[in-house]
Amino acid sequence: MSTLSRRALVAGASASGLALALPHSAAAEPVAGTAESAPAAGAAVAYAAFRLVRLRPGDPAVPEVTLPDGYEFVPGDRYHVASRAEYYSFVRGPAAPDGIEVSVRWPGVTVAAVVHMDTRLRLRRDRSDRHRFAFTLPVTQSSADANQPTLQIWSHPDISPGMYYKLDHNDPDRVAGPWTTVAWPANQARSQLHQLVAAHRILVDSGLKATAAAKGHRWFVAGFETNNTLHADNPPHWHISYNSGSDFDSPTHNTHFWLDAEAKNFYNGMDVTGLGRLRHYVGDPARLYDFAGDANGGRGELVATMTIREDGGIDIAPPAGPVYALAAGRDGSLIEEVTVVRDGSPWLRVATEDRYRVGVMTVRTHGLSDPADNDFTLLRYDPLTGVLV
Repeated sequence: MSTLSRRALVAGASASGLALALPHSAAAEPVAGTAESAPAAGAAVAYAAFRLVRLRPGDPAVPEVTLPDGYEFVPGDRYHVASRAEYYSFVRGPAAPDGIEVSVRWPGVTVAAVVHMDTRLRLRRDRSDRHRFAFTLPVTQSSADANQPTLQIWSHPDISPGMYYKLDHNDPDRVAGPWTTVAWPANQARSQLHQLVAAHRILVDSGLKATAAAKGHRWFVAGFETNNTLHADNPPHWHISYNSGSDFDSPTHNTHFWLDAEAKNFYNGMDVTGLGRLRHYVGDPARLYDFAGDANGGRGELVATMTIREDGGIDIAPPAGPVYALAAGRDGSLIEEVTVVRDGSPWLRVATEDRYRVGVMTVRTHGLSDPADNDFTLLRYDPLTGVLV
């Protein structure tokens, strides 16, 4: 094991002895390995990320991390991040599907778990040094970006033909990047889950999901995340997007519904393949097309029209059939609940509660026109990965 790589990251100071300032949730970049420990010239390089989860949140801090010869830390602040709840880092070197040994020494901090992708890695405690432990890290990804699942706590209640539906679980103790400089978006983080659930219900009930599936297309329904420095997902917003194909590389209408302090939607910046960003405000119809054919300037047939409402909700109109609406709750905001309207009549009331530190999310649906629509759903997930259990 290289002495130089062993010195790569020492709590709060670089190997050269220069102090690293660590404001709340700031990144701490390790000193990259020298030529001795870097990947061999011309060798295929693979990437991996790991996340150290602290038993108890505390002041952001940086551990000492040791890599084996031939591996180095990915340079750049955004690849090495400390928050109150965790520390994550990226490494690169020759592909190692069976893993490399990573050694960590972190005096004063108890690490409860190590996460890689959507898996908890086994910790091996050092009996001779109570501050040290090791784990085996697979190094297999083609880019640093491909390791984003390591950073995120995502749940996927519906990945099926016509749908990619993702719930984002956010914790103020995990904030990173631009989220460290603003107030915690508590209302928006809570409301996005109500709105995501309601949007999924609308897409299924309206037949829009089935229509997309029949074309080999899909809807992408997802919220925002607050700890990923590889994706500066701010200000608070969420998505009801349409991929004219089976994945993110397909031609896409990618909506970005921005949320104000009352969690009302007030702006939709819709990125359209070939056109760039189209901007829509309250009352402006945003039309999504399927890119199948030459109609509408080559964008194909109309899929749906989405219009931000005066109450901060969103009208969702299929090309034929009733119009749906995601509307404000009884208090006039979208913080506590959302109302779903179908064909001009109140249909559902949806409220969620996410206990992200224990991995339990509840969804309460109240039928406003038919008691048969009453429903209670309990989603249990790994609180460190989001994987549904």
